[in-house]
Amino acid sequence: MSSVFSKIAAGEIPSWKVAESEHFFAFLDINPVKRGHTLVIPKKETDYIFDLDSENFSSLFAFAQKVAKGIKEAIPCKRVGIAVLGMEVPHAHIHLIPLDKESDMDLFSPKLKLDATEMMQIAESISSKIII
Repeated sequence: MSSVFSKIAAGEIPSWKVAESEHFFAFLDINPVKRGHTLVIPKKETDYIFDLDSENFSSLFAFAQKVAKGIKEAIPCKRVGIAVLGMEVPHAHIHLIPLDKESDMDLFSPKLKLDATEMMQIAESISSKIII
């Protein structure tokens, strides 16, 4: 059975895509803790990020770096934080979160309620700043 993230990457479930390459996909988190909170995944489903082979692991982080730079350009913030937890969805993924203070990285804080129009605008703004 495919994970929800595999279905998103395959276009079976709609998402607010910010970047895509042959092997990786980045999209806005539907329950963001900050505007621009983005998830980066390998298209090939792997449950645990450290089970990726060295090449894919390095390539995933190189792709995430490009996405983070796009987020930083599109969303006013001091830095873009990175977190890898991987407990809630059985598909390796990286959280990229715009930060103004360290507590912005708290994934258990109340989630933002953003409508579809704002999500689309955020995704387009970030996407326009990314060069893959």
